[in-house]
Amino acid sequence: MRRSLVLSDESARHWFRSSLPPHVKRDLLPIPAEALWRLTMSDVRGFASTYVALTAAIFVFIL
Repeated sequence: MRRSLVLSDESARHWFRSSLPPHVKRDLLPIPAEALWRLTMSDVRGFASTYVALTAAIFVFIL
């Protein structure tokens, strides 16, 4: 298999991240996958406020 000269980072392990220039990758923070699925109080508050606003809007349109 013949490989052409590519100016990419092979350690990125993803085609998009390996195509990014080094000055962009320097600012990326490695976030563990567990932190992405953690439910925070801000998430609960956002869901609750959306639920209440949607319920109020439906109630107003029904009446």
